[in-house]
Amino acid sequence: MRPHGERWRAPYACDPGATRGRLYPEADSPTRSPFQRDRDRIIHSTAFRRLKHKTQVFVYHEGDHYRTRLTHTIEVSQIARALARALGLDEDLAEALALSHDLGHTPFGHTGEEALDAEMAGQGGFDHNAQALRIVTRLERRYAAYDGLNLTWETLEGLVKHNGPLVDAAGRGIGAYREHGVPGAILEYSALQDLKLASFASAEAQCAAIADDIAYDAHDIDDGLRAELFDLADLAGVPFLRDILDEIERAYPGLERSRVIHELVRRIITRFVEDVITESDRRLSALAPADADAIRAAGDAVVAFSPGMAQAEAGIKGFLYPHMYRHPTVMAVRRQADHVVRDLFRRLVAEPGLMPAEWCADLAGADDGRLMRRVADYIAGMTDRYALEEHRRLFDATPDLR
Repeated sequence: MRPHGERWRAPYACDPGATRGRLYPEADSPTRSPFQRDRDRIIHSTAFRRLKHKTQVFVYHEGDHYRTRLTHTIEVSQIARALARALGLDEDLAEALALSHDLGHTPFGHTGEEALDAEMAGQGGFDHNAQALRIVTRLERRYAAYDGLNLTWETLEGLVKHNGPLVDAAGRGIGAYREHGVPGAILEYSALQDLKLASFASAEAQCAAIADDIAYDAHDIDDGLRAELFDLADLAGVPFLRDILDEIERAYPGLERSRVIHELVRRIITRFVEDVITESDRRLSALAPADADAIRAAGDAVVAFSPGMAQAEAGIKGFLYPHMYRHPTVMAVRRQADHVVRDLFRRLVAEPGLMPAEWCADLAGADDGRLMRRVADYIAGMTDRYALEEHRRLFDATPDLR
């Protein structure tokens, strides 16, 4: 592990001075690196602002202190940047990837994604990762010279592959894409600017991916406790969490509940981050990659938890799944949200003229696939609040989602 605060660049870091470029060539900035420009374009995008009113687990009006997609994204960014600095990577690229990783999410969290995926089953389905790529390469319309944000190859590669390769050497889908194949949006863009779908992404992208897991685990515990879906005593069933709670009790006997929760969350994050740095240093030392392409060619991720911490992290997810994500209160809201998204999709496919003019102006004579994808794009971009407002406009009864 490198000394605290020391700034250095490892040979396997992505070099902003040697980027593979943008789909549409642009002159370099005299004040910002290409990865800094990517980060800034993401922050100023419309899709990024919409994350403020998109659900993490709870809908936006459930309380001011629960995570939204935006606050989650900011927390992921902080963790990704800390990891990148400790490992000698490009912090700006890691931050850009963390800030963009949830751009493709629908309203109402994974419920909205599942509803759109089901409605689009005959047209290639719906995948939030592919949707993020559509947003930054097509749907954002801000610049005079092109659609999208015209991000660098390294940012697009990391956005698509931060969780690992998408296909095997023969081009067959693997992992999440084993059954239905890689989404068309990813294949279409990769045909324009080859994203090397069979290789790993950069170490910076791997930092963003594992930072997402760390933020989810720690802060969903925080939100679940705040919402009283479970209590501190329930966490004793997870050895990793029980040990931290015992440690807090020994150091601060009788500490008030709110401070115990904060101590728990910050210690979870600290342990995860320090473990990732130590394990990743070990893997990188063993691999001795000469450059970023050696990271991409490696047979496994280089940024990872140690085996023991991976088991602890799985234990947290195993607790949160039944106690939070499938809690009866949350599931009741999810069922209502599912109906809202499906209602909107079916109505707008039947009557596309109900969408704003810029969304339906060129749909005359469009085939079913193009029409349905346009409707999916429109709904996916909605915030929770706007989706509910549109449902109230188009239907006589809209659930309160409480």
